[in-house]
Parts: sequence; C-alpha cells; structure tokens
Amino acid sequence: MATTVALDAMSGDLGPREAVLAAVSSLQEHPELSLILVGDTPILRQHLSDCPPYDRSRLSIAHAADVINMDDKPSVALRSKRASSMRIALEQVSLGAAQACISCGNTGALMALGRFLLKTFPGIDRPAIITRLPTESGFTYMLDLGANVDCTGDHLYQFAAMGAAMVEALHQLPSPRIRLLNVGSEEMKGNEQVRLAARLIKHNEALNYQGFIEGSELFSGVCELIVCDGFVGNIALKTSEGVGRMLQHNLQQIATSSWYTRLASLLLKPYIEKLLHSGDPDRYNGASLLGLQGIVIKSHGQSDSKRIQQAIRQAMAEAKNNVPTLLNEHLEQLLI
Repeated sequence: MATTVALDAMSGDLGPREAVLAAVSSLQEHPELSLILVGDTPILRQHLSDCPPYDRSRLSIAHAADVINMDDKPSVALRSKRASSMRIALEQVSLGAAQACISCGNTGALMALGRFLLKTFPGIDRPAIITRLPTESGFTYMLDLGANVDCTGDHLYQFAAMGAAMVEALHQLPSPRIRLLNVGSEEMKGNEQVRLAARLIKHNEALNYQGFIEGSELFSGVCELIVCDGFVGNIALKTSEGVGRMLQHNLQQIATSSWYTRLASLLLKPYIEKLLHSGDPDRYNGASLLGLQGIVIKSHGQSDSKRIQQAIRQAMAEAKNNVPTLLNEHLEQLLI
C-alpha cells in the first residue's frame, strides 16, 4: 500500500538537515513510501544535494516561508504564521495530499493547528498524545503525555476509549487492558478527577478496565494502556527517559573502570547491547495526536535523523492500518 507522509522539515531543535537525512533514508527503506518535505525550498534542495542517490519521483517539496518557534504561543501559530512549515504540513493531510504528517516542533502549536485544520472526532473534546513504551513482556501505550495538563474525569474517560481503540486497531488486540495511573491501587486513592474517570471507565462494559496502576508498575506489562492527564504523563515519561540515560551512563562507566570489567563487558557485549536496544528511546520516538481526524505524529524536539525515521515508521503503520477510520468506528461503539 502506497503511503504519502508530509514531513515538517524546519521545526525542531536540530534543523532541516536531520529531517532531510531521515527522508532520504526512509525512501531507501520503504519502497512504498512517498514524502512531501515542507520548508524553505532553497535550504531543503541544498541539503538534498548532499545526500546519497534517492528516488526523486517519490519526494516533493512544499515551500513554507515561515517557521513556528518553540516559544511561540498557539494563538500566534494560528493567527500570524499561516505560511509556517507546520501548518502547511498539516494542510497536506486536510487536503488529502498526504495520509499523515510529522513535526518535531512546538507541541502546543501542533495541537492547536491540528484541531483547527483536521477537527476532532465526534464525542472527543480534546486530542491526547499517546506513545508506546517497552515493558517486561512487550509493550504498553500511555496517554496523555503533555497535551492536556488539566483534565476532567470525562476527558480521562475519552482518553481511555481512544487509546483502547488505537491499540486494538494497530495490534488487532481485542479488549486491551486499561489502567489509570494513580498514587495508589486502592479505590479511594487519588484526586476527584481520577476517581470519577475510574467509575466512568468501569461502567462501560466495552472497556476492559483493570483498576489503578502506580508509577513503579509502568514497565511491568500488566496492561496494554495506561491513562493519565498530560501533566502527570509528561513528568513520568521524562523521568523514565532520565533514569534510562543514567543507567546507560553508569553501565558504560562500570564497563571501563578496570581490566576485569572491560573483559567482562567484552564477554557480555551481545547481551548488554540487547538490553540497551530494548530500552532505546529512539525505537519509541513518534507520539500520535490521538483524537484528530487525521494522522499527526509528534517527534521529539531534539530528534536526529534516526528518531525522525522512527516517527516516519509510526506514521506509515497508522496509515497502513487505517487508524483514523477504525478509531472513528470504535469510538462510535465505545462512547455510546
């Protein structure tokens, strides 16, 4: 199945070169992929001229004269930057020129523009950011990761329905197990919003609610979907990334501290590499803005070409599985 992805090449902290490298590598990796690079045409052409050969028939450029900065307010992005690379990338989806778009840029602006150009599904008040995390037994999905820092119980209920529908669509997994992130596992724990969300989710027999989950169990594999507000989710995710970097650093320090540890690390190298690979954040880059009537992938602001390539894979997987259509169908059943 041919898939066209619009890539906002100008946003993000590392500049357009990384986006161009990711685009060319992705075209080589996926023969069924076409890409629309969105950004300043002369700059993108210059970077493309430095790349290895690629199929030029599967790559086009949509010119964008402006860029949304990381500190721009969403209102500025909506009203004053109509020629921005982020907006034009989203327009490729709204106009049907692309099945998905990707941006490493300002999350708030991406959310605001996405809601304006693509709209949300009926019954959904706010989109949420969802991504996949590694666990002891495979994977779990978690949302929201920063789009909505203040949520009502009803918002959390909607997140649960959206997340369950996405997991089922992507993995053909009926009735994925759902848990709410909380400060304890007992029913009386947590704030009013979390307790209300628990009652709403539990009341819907179409949702496989399994109760609360604590932060220490995030990577245990006891469920396929973890639901929380964006404030809690963003802190939990970034704390986990920090712990992972610390462990990797300490492991490298220990491995080179003496001749004995150097020898041991040499013997254990295949196993250490497998361990590091399983928790490599690059493998899980690419968070979906779930709830929009189109596929929008938020890549990390400091994404290099390797991370952007993973975001492209995520966009292709959602397009291949026709996630927006399946999501809408499932939501009609789940939110009745």
